[in-house]
Amino acid sequence: MTAFDPDDAATPESGVFGLNDSSSEAGVRLLGAPFDATTSYRQGAARAPQAILKASHQVDLFDALMASWPGSEGRPWQAGIALEIDAYIANLNAEAAPLARSLMASDQQADSPQKRAGLLARVNEIGGEVNGRVRCWTAEALVKGAVVGIVGGDHSVPFGAFEAASAHHGAIGILHFDAHADLRPAYGGLRWSHASIFANVRERLPQVEAVLSVGLRDLGQKEARTIAESGGRLRAIHSHEWAAWRQSRADLKALVLEHIQSLPEKIWISFDIDGLDPSLCPSTGTPVPGGLTWDEASLWLTVLAESQKEIVGFDLCEVSPGQSDGPEEDSWDAMVGARLLYRLIGLALARRARP
Repeated sequence: MTAFDPDDAATPESGVFGLNDSSSEAGVRLLGAPFDATTSYRQGAARAPQAILKASHQVDLFDALMASWPGSEGRPWQAGIALEIDAYIANLNAEAAPLARSLMASDQQADSPQKRAGLLARVNEIGGEVNGRVRCWTAEALVKGAVVGIVGGDHSVPFGAFEAASAHHGAIGILHFDAHADLRPAYGGLRWSHASIFANVRERLPQVEAVLSVGLRDLGQKEARTIAESGGRLRAIHSHEWAAWRQSRADLKALVLEHIQSLPEKIWISFDIDGLDPSLCPSTGTPVPGGLTWDEASLWLTVLAESQKEIVGFDLCEVSPGQSDGPEEDSWDAMVGARLLYRLIGLALARRARP
């Protein structure tokens, strides 16, 4: 066999980032969770794992920014990276998505209460099944010492990973990039909605000691009050605050470091792609004007890499390849998502605990 050449073109049949690493051997294990049944505006995120896989073949495997990070040589591929796309979750989505759409349809008032209750119960049951599969997969990968990442799917899918990571590591914090707070309890009656994931964290995962949400710019009054009354467990940097710092030419790196230092020593990164400026993710399910630029998101990752924090895992959600007639790997959203995924992998490798 010829040695792998990271500068050569990826073959069409190769795995993520052009690699052919098996899950049993890879130092980095990714779970693709093709589920977007709870999306409340535009669907498409269920196609993200496959689209990102294809787009990743266009990512150069040396990253000069990552090469400047302590503990990194800018070549995360050397650890071995494997992406497993869960076909059972895809089947669950195929059942749940039309049920959820029926619940949100404009003629829902014509449905009997009994019918709506039955639909809600089944979608919530399926959400619990997704949580269980993600939790078990994450727990197994952590026990084996792998770096773990979840590739959504909508932002409901990483809850099981939060459960597994907090059970494995104890107290953790979550650094959450998003346009939305996701603090709405059982949004639309859906207990495991993408709009409810941090309400569920708040209520069900006491080991998550702090959640810092970055880029918020579309949230409800009750969500804002929940953050304000959380006693510091929930914290937010709103997009208008970030924009004011940027416009005042504040030292953004120092501000980022101050906020990162306020988090626990072990951090999970939960990255909803709509935390970025929508020019970088135009097809995402709920785009909102404003947000972080690519370089500002990279600044957050760089400061994390230079910190003493341990990254215990990450998720990347709400990437959607859109409705292009061309191949999914031609999706701009997937191209951006694949490059962000590679940097999240590099960060986790650089900041994982060393024996």
